[in-house]
Amino acid sequence: MRPQPDLPRRPSRRDRRARRGPRFAGRGRAILGGALVFLFVLLISLRGIASFYTDYLWFQSLDLTSVWRTVLGAKLSLTIIGAVVFFALCWGNLTIAERLAPAFRPSNGEDDLIERYHEIVGRRAGTVRLGLASFLALVVGVSLGGSWNEWILFNNRVDFGQKDATFHTDVGFYVFQLPFLTTVASWLFSGLILVLIVTLMAHVVNGGIRFHTNLDRVTPQVKAHVSVLLGALALVQGGRYWLDRYQLTFSTRGTVDGATYTDHNVQMRVIYLLIAISVFAFGLFIANIWRRGWVLPAMGVGLWLFVAVLAGGIVPAFVQRFRVEPAESSMEAPYIRQNIDATRKSYGLDDVQLKDFAFKGDLDAKGLADNLGTLSNVRLWDPSIMRDSYERQQQRRAFYEINDVDVDRYMIDGELTQVMFAARDLATAGVQQSSWEAKHLAYTHGYGVVGATANTKTSSGDPDLIAKNIPVETADGGPVVKQPGIYFGENKSGYVITNTDRPEIDYQDATTKFKAYAGKDGIRLGSGAGGLVKRAAFALRFGDINPLVSGNIRPESKVLIERDVTARVKSVAPFLAYDADPYLVLLDGKVKYVLDAYTTTRNYPNAQRADTGGLAEGSGLRGRSFNYARNSVKAVVDAYDGTVDLYVVDTKDPIIKAYQKAFPDLFTPVSKAPQELRDHFRYPEDLFTVQTQMWAKYHVKDADTFYNGNDEWQVPRDPGVTTVKNSQATTVGPDGQPLSPNDRYKSQYQLMKLPGEDQESFVILRPYAAASNGNSTSSQNQMTSFFVASSDPDNYGELRTYVMPTSRLPDGPNLAADGIQSDDVVAGLRRDLCQGKSVCDLPTPVIIPVDNSLLYVQSFFVAGTDVGAPKLENVIVSYQSGDDTRIAVASTFREALVKIFGADDVPEGIEDTKVVGSSAGNGDGIDDPVETDGSTTTTTTTPKGSTSGTISAQEAALIDKIVAAFDAADDAARSGDQVLYAQKIKEADGYADDLAALRKKDTGSSGSGSSSSSTTTTTKPSSGTSGSGGSSTTTTPKTTTTSSAGA
Repeated sequence: MRPQPDLPRRPSRRDRRARRGPRFAGRGRAILGGALVFLFVLLISLRGIASFYTDYLWFQSLDLTSVWRTVLGAKLSLTIIGAVVFFALCWGNLTIAERLAPAFRPSNGEDDLIERYHEIVGRRAGTVRLGLASFLALVVGVSLGGSWNEWILFNNRVDFGQKDATFHTDVGFYVFQLPFLTTVASWLFSGLILVLIVTLMAHVVNGGIRFHTNLDRVTPQVKAHVSVLLGALALVQGGRYWLDRYQLTFSTRGTVDGATYTDHNVQMRVIYLLIAISVFAFGLFIANIWRRGWVLPAMGVGLWLFVAVLAGGIVPAFVQRFRVEPAESSMEAPYIRQNIDATRKSYGLDDVQLKDFAFKGDLDAKGLADNLGTLSNVRLWDPSIMRDSYERQQQRRAFYEINDVDVDRYMIDGELTQVMFAARDLATAGVQQSSWEAKHLAYTHGYGVVGATANTKTSSGDPDLIAKNIPVETADGGPVVKQPGIYFGENKSGYVITNTDRPEIDYQDATTKFKAYAGKDGIRLGSGAGGLVKRAAFALRFGDINPLVSGNIRPESKVLIERDVTARVKSVAPFLAYDADPYLVLLDGKVKYVLDAYTTTRNYPNAQRADTGGLAEGSGLRGRSFNYARNSVKAVVDAYDGTVDLYVVDTKDPIIKAYQKAFPDLFTPVSKAPQELRDHFRYPEDLFTVQTQMWAKYHVKDADTFYNGNDEWQVPRDPGVTTVKNSQATTVGPDGQPLSPNDRYKSQYQLMKLPGEDQESFVILRPYAAASNGNSTSSQNQMTSFFVASSDPDNYGELRTYVMPTSRLPDGPNLAADGIQSDDVVAGLRRDLCQGKSVCDLPTPVIIPVDNSLLYVQSFFVAGTDVGAPKLENVIVSYQSGDDTRIAVASTFREALVKIFGADDVPEGIEDTKVVGSSAGNGDGIDDPVETDGSTTTTTTTPKGSTSGTISAQEAALIDKIVAAFDAADDAARSGDQVLYAQKIKEADGYADDLAALRKKDTGSSGSGSSSSSTTTTTKPSSGTSGSGGSSTTTTPKTTTTSSAGA
């Protein structure tokens, strides 16, 4: 029997494991490597994830998650759409390249790199294609997601109801559709170029394209594939050319922006030619599929480049230079008219009222009496100087600061009065304790406001405060402050955590007062795992482990972020531009901040781009390219609660209408705003600055006059703030930097009766002078007109220009300032008062139109030292009457008017000086001692029936001790020594009690039971020289006011 052949042994499990071991080991290493990469990416992304999560919590705390979802949805939608489209293009073309690869690739020494690639990739080519396409799709998709704002406007577009003069298309197409279509076309063109590059590389590694061979370097299949891609690029470029036609309405080639002669008659035809060539090139690329070589594509590309360079660049430039420029005024005239019309509409200047200002300089008693409201509200205090005065006298603690002073109007004792308010913000840098606990848990907020009337001073030269001290005291008949906590304000950074086991310092006077935050804002941390996750997320966001590990944090603790009002509103509505100056409003005892928000676009057809010179550093309009702007929104932030309300004030603006459609929960109609709040809305300064600079040219309607510049105006140079010390004068501009020729007269808010009106209005004003050539200043000496915008609720936003007669132009602000500086009396004041440690400031003169006359008012401030509080020492008035200019210098505005017009002509009611003792105190019933150099004024109240109007030596000694104690308290406050400050305040209280007891004893001995009193002032004067011409030099006194117990 034949033996059976040996049958193959079935492999055991160990044999099978050993046979596939290396492959599975490699796969395991790949999985491990992928996991490590994932963990690494996760770790470096943790902070971003934490910020994303806490952003959501913040929007949730404001009940604005719909805004967060809409913005995120727009970003994700575009990113996903872009990624999917690009992935399909990239992966599809890579797959085609793989399938078109030749079956046999003859190798040579120069293809070693390609061969090694195939050895490494092997069967994983599909995975490589998928990974490469996915990675590139993610990158390209994210780049498209950055156009989320254009996508939102595209989806929510509305008509403008206006058509451009070039294509007769609604302006809404240019603003809402064209930007997004242009972005998509550019994105698609760039994406196809990237796909083409990747596809060519795939054909190289697959052998479809070979550089070193005697055979065809490109296979027919690859040639057809590449030709189709090039044809697609040609079609997309043709579409871009089609959109470029509309871009001509933004051209900057001509004498004005927009489509001008060359654009309309040459460039437009070139674009149509390029569109035709793009379609022709597409046909050549497709025809090239069936032809050998690359002659047709080369011809198409060559013709394309030739036309683009010659016809697209050289020919238009030639026509512009040799045909248009020699007869520019006539050939560009119709396009200048289009530009004027479009620019007026785009900046809201088409409804400006032109009024004659028949300047005469013949102001008399009747004119003064008729304008009593204006003269009673002349602003004597410059905001920057008022800020210094507030900070010196009302800062109170080193950890408080005064950031900004805002000009507004309030009803004071039944009269509309111009006032200047500032918040006492928290200055974290001034907190003596540097611990995390102190800066983030204990010192969480500023406290109260400081306010004064803009038109008055005390007899000691200080602001006449109507809101002061800690706790806050407010004057009767004026606004009140019931909620003084300033958790949200200007220049606030960082975060605070409230309702912790560490008590929050509310304020400090003689003792420290604590108060927990009870406002609406804040992200509640909670307890359990959720609370731990939130604390960890905030720790990652802040880069600080303390929010996670601090034992002071409780479940009910709240995290307050985005505490700067501008940054807060920007986070809520990042698609708007914002004014540089949020202003403070007191409403129902609460402190509110109002921030003007703007809608802008650079796509208003044929309109001129904005001149943004003169805008403040923090303006959202500064550095932005736009040719359309509207102040469509007033953002209101509660300084305590942090609530954000966006009131739509321009219901005709199509851009804000689009945003309202996109974010229905974000905006509120202005009709729902409290009337008291609307009464304090101001016309925005940044928009007014842009409008005044555009109106300087665009007040002209005639194209020839516009072109020649015969009637062009410009805002005159700012005279600046002049500082004098030891006879050395320096001048700074509106930004506090050395005065530059580019610094222009800053817009000023004023409460005044405009010529021809019946009552006062709160307006913003800016003057014009004739435009100068180069750096010449001669044409800026006379005022040609002034531009005003109303802030009154009944006619808010009404724009007017008052034009001077060309036969008689009054002095402009520069000429007025020069005349004041060269006046003998002013020169004497500068010589006598600005010596030693004393520093004098003369701010920019304020322009006051009164009937058909102009007054320039400039205040003269003196500070005893570099760090002393500035005192309003004198008021200077310049008045042009006939061919003469009268300049008067006096201690008050009223006295200056009397010197110019006579006592009989100046009406009663212009009271700009209040008695000493009406200003700020410490809240203890004793007014502040105010530090200056060289004099001491003591005001005491003596009961009727007293035998003497003087004070005794014992009383004088006690008063000196009070002054010394307050001086020491102020020094302690500036150095941050709170314990010593409290001791000195308590010491002053004791001396004050002793003084009151002494006076009570003296009153009893006099036998007077009357409660009425008289006031006696004893002054120890310092050396000083009276100015000439009847003016007086008033010393800056150190003042203490005390009241008798029986007064």
